[in-house]
Amino acid sequence: MKIEHLAFNVPDPLNMARWYTQHLGLVVKRRTIEPPYAHFLADDSGTVMLEIYGNTQAPSLNFPEVQPPALHLAFLSRDLAGDVRRLTAAGATIVADVHSMPTGDQFAMLRDPWGIPIQLVRRKEPMIE
Repeated sequence: MKIEHLAFNVPDPLNMARWYTQHLGLVVKRRTIEPPYAHFLADDSGTVMLEIYGNTQAPSLNFPEVQPPALHLAFLSRDLAGDVRRLTAAGATIVADVHSMPTGDQFAMLRDPWGIPIQLVRRKEPMIE
């Protein structure tokens, strides 16, 4: 089986989809222009998508209350410090600034403007391409 997408029911799908395309480089593959404003956003490999939609009749997580170890989106980064600066200038907040792991990997943890935890990671040895 192959993962197609992970879906998040969020309160502001239009602005969130815009932010993810502008600042994280995701590409809109499909969207609806009426509620629930579903946006399927693909990464630059074109093989994994994130669905962002806003269904007020369905349950949603309180993302600002979710602890990053419990749930986060991880993005590969070639320039961790630069990406942290760029994303915080765009409204993200720092949870844990750039640091190294014993494996040689480096990462930083942020929250997007809606509170979803985002991890930026630079692997010493890539696990995926």
